[in-house]
Amino acid sequence: MRTASMQDINKFLECKRVAFVGVSRNPQHFSRALFREFVAKGYDPVPVNPQAADIEGRPCFAQLGAITPRVDAALLMTGSPEATDRAVRECDQAGIRNIWIYKSVNANEVHQQAVDFIRQRGSAVIEGYCPFMFLPHPVFFHRAHRFLLGITGSHPH
Repeated sequence: MRTASMQDINKFLECKRVAFVGVSRNPQHFSRALFREFVAKGYDPVPVNPQAADIEGRPCFAQLGAITPRVDAALLMTGSPEATDRAVRECDQAGIRNIWIYKSVNANEVHQQAVDFIRQRGSAVIEGYCPFMFLPHPVFFHRAHRFLLGITGSHPH
């Protein structure tokens, strides 16, 4: 269930240094396109993937707690409920309070246990929405997707 507000989304997007947890080593993967778009929009994305030394020329970290200087927010693109649960616990330990759990339309439902954990800690969570739709000046496709959410009543308020 999506319950994020536009206030949560705007607060997240105000954070300029964002951990990209689960960003793929594959340059053609969706997560890499999103990573590059954050760079193009003036953000400082920090890749987190224990199986990579660098992503898009940036040093990659094995876990959130190892990032220095620390990040303001975390975008989780983890593939399994276990990985998502680990990531939200790392966010909590690292003091990251702005968390976006992204799941593509083909992925499993958002991991409710992880969402509940985040909220119980007083952190803001955005679940399921595609960040492309909310970045400044999205391309037509993402503007259209955002518009469709609005007319179906699924757009955050």
